[in-house]
Amino acid sequence: MAGPAVGLWLFEHHSFEEMRDGVTPWLETFCGPVESEADGDLAFRVREPAVLGLHALDTAEAGMFFLSEDDCIPADDEDYSDFSLPPAQGLILAAGCSGQVNHVLLGHLALAVAQRLHATIDFDGLLGYTPGDRAEEAADLARARALVATLPGTVREVSYDTGGGDRWFRHVGDLQFLRAWLQHPDFRLVK
Repeated sequence: MAGPAVGLWLFEHHSFEEMRDGVTPWLETFCGPVESEADGDLAFRVREPAVLGLHALDTAEAGMFFLSEDDCIPADDEDYSDFSLPPAQGLILAAGCSGQVNHVLLGHLALAVAQRLHATIDFDGLLGYTPGDRAEEAADLARARALVATLPGTVREVSYDTGGGDRWFRHVGDLQFLRAWLQHPDFRLVK
């Protein structure tokens, strides 16, 4: 079963190889092994979560994590009007399996990598929103919006085309917002 994923948006273009090679030595200080796959993506396991500030986290149920280039950023169907510039490129940071430990590790990895690369975090959906009954969609969307409005930092909704002429939203936030979301009792990434 695949786990959650977040996007990292960069507003200046760098080669994926340069970024990958820049974060690999740092990952190797607390992950192992850090392997470059045939397509150039990185695959790794977190061995020492204390490096991420997670001193009491048991990683026995943690899976693999992956860092890859997001070839879809920037996307023609996304509305970047809330940003001074559209993202120049994106990365995907993903957990290979679900479970609370993987959500927590991925959130803290995203915070650390985004800080190193000066990236904005694309949560790949609406935080606090659980798809369900279409009749309750407006109320669920209002609850998701109310939830993120209680947290410090900047979070924006980016609309995108879902096909058939419909549009939906994803939350995109800054480091301050992610730090606050990681401390929230309902923290969970989109899966």
